[in-house]
Amino acid sequence: MSIRRYVSSTKSLTGEPVMVSPGRFGYIRIFEGRVSMSLSAQQKQFFAEQGYLVVENAVSSAQLAALREQFEGWVQESRSHQAPYGETIDHRPRFDVEPGHSADKPTLRRVNAPTDISDAYYEVMRNSTMTDCVAELIGPNMKFHHSKINSKLPGAATEVKWHQDFPFTPHSNDDLVTALLMVDEVTVENGPLQVLPGSHRGEIYDLWHDGIFTGAVADSVALDCIDNAVTCTGKAGSVCLMHTRLLHGSSPNLSTNPRTLFIAVYSAEDAIPCSPNPVPSIYQGEIVRGERTNHIRSREYDIPLPQLPTTASFFDQQAVSRDS
Repeated sequence: MSIRRYVSSTKSLTGEPVMVSPGRFGYIRIFEGRVSMSLSAQQKQFFAEQGYLVVENAVSSAQLAALREQFEGWVQESRSHQAPYGETIDHRPRFDVEPGHSADKPTLRRVNAPTDISDAYYEVMRNSTMTDCVAELIGPNMKFHHSKINSKLPGAATEVKWHQDFPFTPHSNDDLVTALLMVDEVTVENGPLQVLPGSHRGEIYDLWHDGIFTGAVADSVALDCIDNAVTCTGKAGSVCLMHTRLLHGSSPNLSTNPRTLFIAVYSAEDAIPCSPNPVPSIYQGEIVRGERTNHIRSREYDIPLPQLPTTASFFDQQAVSRDS
């Protein structure tokens, strides 16, 4: 059955009209040589109420293949290193490896600001269906904040304690979305993201405990999260769009398959950072959809400033014992 297409009043980045046709989960837009999916009203409502949304086919097959090839190259490169290596623009290591990393059993777990050194990752951050979906949630004017890769290779022990992203990157308002693109298939066995639905509408929790910045919520809060958590799985190329105030965490990879996420954080254009970027990028603040308005929009909240990481990643902050 053919689907009737019509020209929408929407304009592409080049100012050309886009083609729009009805799709199963919203609308399919075809512009600038690629296909883009619009979110349905039901999807937008689900995100507003629950604080997260999983969308399939957030990148093209070619984009996904390029991301995988690039990351595999970095894994192979990591075999020749025994400790975190490389350098970001704030002079911290770009590549982080787990304790016990070796040439025989590489455990590359973090790449900071991959968009700064990879055309493939920059392209997906800037020009993908994933980006379009985020813009529909916090746009029309939207900018890039930072990116990273969190990977759990088979047998990796890394876990992510329960936390919210917003206290790491406070802004004048909370229209921020963390897009977690599944470079590998994410299953219940390989350390999937777990979230507490609706928690983005509640308290912003303190990540400081006994004078130490742990990057995690209190144990009592974490227990409640575990009891009521929802697990986010999906095929490779899917994305989990998550409000940065949503409580979330993840367990170690207990499978024989990798679990790699490309994580890109976006904000509304009028959300202004209130603290330095923990993963600085040469592209921070780049307008990726819409235009620059030079306005500041704010909302009232009161939280302590975060502690910037001094090592390769926040995994080291979360490893700090609250008893020390």
